[in-house]
Amino acid sequence: MTFRKAEARDLPRLFDIWHSAVVATHDFLSDDDRAEIADIVKNRYLPNAEFLVFADANDVALGFMGCTNNNIDALFVDPACHGQGIGKKFIDIIKADHDVVTVQVNEQQPQAHAFYNACEFRDVRRDATDDAGRPFPIVHLEWRR
Repeated sequence: MTFRKAEARDLPRLFDIWHSAVVATHDFLSDDDRAEIADIVKNRYLPNAEFLVFADANDVALGFMGCTNNNIDALFVDPACHGQGIGKKFIDIIKADHDVVTVQVNEQQPQAHAFYNACEFRDVRRDATDDAGRPFPIVHLEWRR
């Protein structure tokens, strides 16, 4: 198992990871919300961002992280691999390169919030809506060395 930069051939798998993780953890989204966001992720976000991938021995992605500078924009792990420490390994990688790391999570996603709290992130702010103005409160977290 190894970390590597994502390649174009990974995009379908990254979308599958994203989709299965969202279905497993974002029960507050309606089917319409999920479909709208999925279209944005699949057609705009994934093809235009850089990701670090954690791949198994067969070079199949099990998770991915996308960052802008010291902010974690996306961290998704295949739900079949949750609890195996993959997410923590991604966090350790970004922490090694920065004195401050930030991330945002949906308030209705207590598992993600608890994960980041366990990784020593602390709440710093709350927005009542997501960045598209939808009624999904966002919690901003920060880790400092």
